[in-house]
Amino acid sequence: MKTTIPEGARAPYFWEATISLLSLVVGISVSIVFYGLDPHLPMLFGVLVSSCIGLKCGFKWKTIQNGMVRGISNALPATIILILVGIMIGIWILAGVVPTLIYYGLNILSPTIFLPATLLICALSSLATGTSWGTTGTIGVALMGVGAGLGFPLPLVAGAVLSGAYFGDKMSPLSDTTNMAPALAGTDLFTHIKHMSYTTGVSFGLTMIIEIVLGFQYGGGDGDLERIAAMLVLLDQNFTINIVMILPPIVVMVVSFKKMPAIPGITVGVLSGIIIAVGLQGADFSQLANAAFNGFSASSGNEDVDSLLSRGGMDSMMYTISLVIIAMMFGGVMERTNQLKVIADKVLTLAKSTGSLILSTVLTGIASNMVLCDQYMSIVMGARSYAQAYRDRGLAPENLSRAVEDSATVTSSLVPWNSGGAYQAATLGVATIAYAPFAFFLWLSPLVTILFGYMGWTITKLDTTTLLDQESETKTKSKNTQE
Repeated sequence: MKTTIPEGARAPYFWEATISLLSLVVGISVSIVFYGLDPHLPMLFGVLVSSCIGLKCGFKWKTIQNGMVRGISNALPATIILILVGIMIGIWILAGVVPTLIYYGLNILSPTIFLPATLLICALSSLATGTSWGTTGTIGVALMGVGAGLGFPLPLVAGAVLSGAYFGDKMSPLSDTTNMAPALAGTDLFTHIKHMSYTTGVSFGLTMIIEIVLGFQYGGGDGDLERIAAMLVLLDQNFTINIVMILPPIVVMVVSFKKMPAIPGITVGVLSGIIIAVGLQGADFSQLANAAFNGFSASSGNEDVDSLLSRGGMDSMMYTISLVIIAMMFGGVMERTNQLKVIADKVLTLAKSTGSLILSTVLTGIASNMVLCDQYMSIVMGARSYAQAYRDRGLAPENLSRAVEDSATVTSSLVPWNSGGAYQAATLGVATIAYAPFAFFLWLSPLVTILFGYMGWTITKLDTTTLLDQESETKTKSKNTQE
């Protein structure tokens, strides 16, 4: 990480940079663990402390402020995408796209193949909605009840639910974490998803094999499927369920593989959803506008269905957007005042190869989940700390975004005191320590990405043109930020 130090300032000492980092870590940990508060204000406190450390090291306020502004500007593409994603979720639910995917997913359920079916159902639901928490809190809860009726150990069922839910969370263009990681690492959404499909595909395939093998030990039975049946009936009554409804997701996936930029690609998804909503669901302009801004509001009378489908809209993304902006302010100050460089250099002394660099990234993501107690901050920490190191080694940014998502996103629910672990344990009724060994996808993902790193599999190099462009951009930024 190369940052120019203005005349009259000095590089911070390691202990000074550590104070800034601890102000963020301790503040967030205390707020989330002891008070159940959101991380925004503790993060602002971290911005304040890091700014004071910068002033102590001789950096002028204008320089520190420029760091904040630059950090926020780096987050602007992500905020635009998040806004469009919020709109797309609301429109897709109104259009019946999401309900159709869930409906077909639920119909796959068979007691004889319950575990692999649970994995697949949750994967489809999370892929359609972009939320692991929403999937586990609705379909996941229902599947826990079915699993209990069939005689499956609940930790085993919870592991399958979480594995499927986090597969969809990682691979869905609707997921906020899937949008955050590439934006912070310096690549685009669809390049990130395509590059991540290699390690994620292996991890999911291994998980599916394990679930199939385990399913043979518990298959069969006549469990109570009334809860699932009730959801199917209500979905069928409230929406037109048709195979045509899966066209918008197919369109988005096609344009992603055609390497269309994320913003126009998601816009195409929104427009295709609008066509379906008007043509097949009979939606009018008022309903479209309300779903786009406020999200879809379900009122079927079934708590499971209403909870699953009442989401989306621009407004629903403001929490994540504000979190990203504040996080980028902190990262901007830490980066501009060289504090992040001091910390990263300590860690990078251990990274002697591409494999060890990816290992360091993965371990940072896991450690951040244990210390920061929030997957969003873990993503920010990993992506912002190692971005320059990957460029210096000639590695494309999608390698970084993949390593970050393969660690920070999935391991949050393996930490009992992390917000993810606490939520999932309370929702599924199984202690984190109990389901963790059976959440195969969550711990296979970081292991597989480390293996790919050391073996050099699917590691993308920066091309010469990109390297020259980045060097020119770095020189321009350095010139503009010198005081």
